[in-house]
Amino acid sequence: MTDYTELTDDELVMRAQQGDETALETVLLRYKPLVHKKSQPYYLAGGDDDDIVQEGLIGLYKAVMDFDKTKFPLFKVFAGVCVERRIISAVKKASRQKHSPLNSYVSLSSGAFDEESGSSVEGILDVGNDNPERIFIEREKASGLEGIISGALSEFERRVLLCHLNGNSYKDTAKQLGRDVKAVDNAMQRIKKKLEYLV
Repeated sequence: MTDYTELTDDELVMRAQQGDETALETVLLRYKPLVHKKSQPYYLAGGDDDDIVQEGLIGLYKAVMDFDKTKFPLFKVFAGVCVERRIISAVKKASRQKHSPLNSYVSLSSGAFDEESGSSVEGILDVGNDNPERIFIEREKASGLEGIISGALSEFERRVLLCHLNGNSYKDTAKQLGRDVKAVDNAMQRIKKKLEYLV
């Protein structure tokens, strides 16, 4: 009988992609601490910490299902990027939705209860306890992640990483950037080391 805890990330991911639920469960459990770590700096407008962790777990699940070793050699780095992207996306979406009461107004000159829409003035005005300062800070952190990665990589490495995140092969990347495949491969090795350090 297979001891799933002894399998490498790549073996677990491959099995999970083939429908092995035990492998999927094992890799999700293995990376749950990463999700918690990535979710700590963020605030979800109208949500709580569990909601952010849930978004991170969705990102982790997508990382397992979408991982392709030929395009992104290290699952740990790929998972970290997917989790962070999912969390940032959820934070941005929630902060946009906090403005929805402005788009569904009720005239204050009408009664305290609008029978047509069934909306009370108090219900419309109760937008929760979103803290604009905190939302602004979290937005800054989200945009700062890109800056951290950008600061760690050279211009060429950033372009190589972008090509790979867009699904290009080493050969396509080399052609697109006007460099040889060996230069792209060397850049990816440097990127792996730098991003592994950041994660």
